[in-house]
Amino acid sequence: MNLHLTDNIELAPKFDGMLPDDTSLWTDRLVLSAVIWLSRKLDKPILKLTSRDYKDAGLELLTDYNGSAYDLNIKAFDALQHTITGWPGGKPGTGNFMRPARELPYPKRIIVFSPHPDDDVISMGGTIARLVKQGHEVHVAYETSGNIAVGDEEVTRFMHFINGFDQLFCKNTGSDNGSVISDMYLKVKEFLKNKKPGQPDSKDVLTIKGLIRRGEARTACSYNGIPLSRVHFLDLPFYESGTIEKLPMTEKDVNIVQELLREVRPHQIYVAADLADPHGTHRKCTDAVLAAVDEAKRNGESWLDDCRIWMYRGAWDEWAIEDIEMCVPMSPEELRQKRMAILKHSSQMESAPFLGNDERLFWQRAEDRNRATAALYESLGLTSYEAMEAFVRYKL
Repeated sequence: MNLHLTDNIELAPKFDGMLPDDTSLWTDRLVLSAVIWLSRKLDKPILKLTSRDYKDAGLELLTDYNGSAYDLNIKAFDALQHTITGWPGGKPGTGNFMRPARELPYPKRIIVFSPHPDDDVISMGGTIARLVKQGHEVHVAYETSGNIAVGDEEVTRFMHFINGFDQLFCKNTGSDNGSVISDMYLKVKEFLKNKKPGQPDSKDVLTIKGLIRRGEARTACSYNGIPLSRVHFLDLPFYESGTIEKLPMTEKDVNIVQELLREVRPHQIYVAADLADPHGTHRKCTDAVLAAVDEAKRNGESWLDDCRIWMYRGAWDEWAIEDIEMCVPMSPEELRQKRMAILKHSSQMESAPFLGNDERLFWQRAEDRNRATAALYESLGLTSYEAMEAFVRYKL
């Protein structure tokens, strides 16, 4: 099962300096892309572009078609301005005029689907904190256990702790748990001692690694004010191969997602679209969610009529600015809060096995990306923010 993500998201044609001769192909998105291209090429804010700038770039027909350089600049500037919102769940009492997210219903039930137990805060931690603060019922669904992305030293550290806990408390009280813990401690210790390079982990070690990531995810959610009753661990079966190479995504994965959607009946869904993930997990997780949504649509499930889906990107890539349909700004304090939530996932810092060729840690990648988005908006002449998180809407 492999869905075509771009069939339901409106991506702008990428302007390369030449306009089609056929003006019927000059869509609003192409025109916006052309104005952004010229603004960046000349390093001038959009509202400072002149008729001479357009003519020198061979784009005088674009200004003629839109009335004047002034009219064209205003049109492009307004289009970008209206993507910015501090109310990603909609602002009550203001109507829906030119806002990315509708006002009602309020508060909304929201599900953030996170492929791994940290993609939520890496990709949209600022938006999550904003949604919680603004009174929405935010659920986070961790689609996979993320167990293979935990280093062996983390297992050793946690096993030392629980064995020490056993020595100090369980055995002194005569609890039967003591022998279970001691036996498991010795079993895991022996396995890791004899583990060969590239050897898959045992089921027990994978379980412990999954528990480590669950604990970190719960801590990060609590930090953001999300009750643990709204934290869901889906453990999609396709991921549980124990190796980098994953199993095919099947109906079993889709059914698990369907059950959660029917339970929560969300008004907003946030889904990962960071398909640059080198191991393919994000693609399969996204396909599982969209397949579940398509099934709900075929079944005529009523909750879907009042639901909107937003796509985010994460540690590897960001949406092109002409594609962005909602951009949530962050203050320096909010960006710091996002960083702290990411740092709750301590197993994914320096010792994480899959940081890739990029030597920056995940919180550094996220901050650099969010600051770059804000800087790009600023360079085009819009309000200066510390950082911004970007989204594209998936059309049902």
